[in-house]
Amino acid sequence: MKFSCEKYLLQGACNIASRAAASKSPIPALEGLQISCEDKLTVKGYDLKKGIVTAVDADISQRGVIVVGARLFGEMIRRLPDGIVTVSTDEKDNISVKCGKSQFNILGISAEDYPELPSFDAVNSMRLPQRVLKDMINKTIFAVSTDEVRPIYTGTLFEVEENRLTLVSVDGYRLAKRTEKLDNSKLESCTFVVPGSALSDVEKICSDEDEGDVSISVGQKHISFEIGDTVVVTRRLEGEFLNYRRSIPDTFKYEIKVDRSEFMASIDRVSLIVSEKNSSPVRMTVGDGTIDCLCVTPIGRAEDVCTCEGNGEGLLIGFNDRYMKDALKAAGCDELKLCVNTASSPCIIKAADGSEDFTYMVLPVRLHA
Repeated sequence: MKFSCEKYLLQGACNIASRAAASKSPIPALEGLQISCEDKLTVKGYDLKKGIVTAVDADISQRGVIVVGARLFGEMIRRLPDGIVTVSTDEKDNISVKCGKSQFNILGISAEDYPELPSFDAVNSMRLPQRVLKDMINKTIFAVSTDEVRPIYTGTLFEVEENRLTLVSVDGYRLAKRTEKLDNSKLESCTFVVPGSALSDVEKICSDEDEGDVSISVGQKHISFEIGDTVVVTRRLEGEFLNYRRSIPDTFKYEIKVDRSEFMASIDRVSLIVSEKNSSPVRMTVGDGTIDCLCVTPIGRAEDVCTCEGNGEGLLIGFNDRYMKDALKAAGCDELKLCVNTASSPCIIKAADGSEDFTYMVLPVRLHA
């Protein structure tokens, strides 16, 4: 195998594919990247749960395939000078990497030990702009659970219904929901759960600009995301996901309108004295036109006042500051509506203009005297 490629293209491909390489595995090949020279140069990472394959333009002199250690090869390419990188292998799987005056010679791994990505027949498919999917993931992934006791919640629910795509993440303390209309979808009404780790990679690969669509193909056990020259394949998570519609209240006793920036700033100030060693909820007293924020920990006391529209009749309610700030940051619009019934019922955060594009739910913290 022999090829030449611009350093920045090869480095970018290695960075993307390395996201799917195993950090530690009893199968050494899974800690590597498969580099294949056929009609195009492709770089693949696969840890048996998630696979990423990306293609780049290269001058291919000799076809072939080899597996290289992901961490070592990626760092090697990064440290090379800018210019054209030439990579070649011999029959004993020795790899030569040259760029300018720099040269490396390392031992590769036979591609025979590298597993193939799972192939599947797509039952459904849809397309949506990269920037839209990136935004939807960004505004829901923070609520994905990290607790492996209930694996289904370590992923995000994708729900397609009447040409609308809804993403929902829950972790037992909060819920994040984001909805977008689909203009080009072949999906029938369906639901599937995508692992959060795969969605995090998809988000990073997607562009913020109008650079084409993401094609999502859904199979019985796997899902693929095709983003330009890159394909991410991941298994579906199986299990019963929370019925989020039943979890979100329909009516509220108090509906308080706040300026997002001002409310975030108040919480940010009073939570300055909160740490892992000194954890404490932010106590909010919702009055007529004001929300008094208070936080007390062993190291001190912090107070701040945020203006609002509405009257909470002195309702005292407590929240984990990080959970509330995550939801406010993801909301994205300037004016929000905080909807709540009692000090022990969930707080629902919506757009003040009545838009149904997003809904966030944060469970309160029980307060002690």
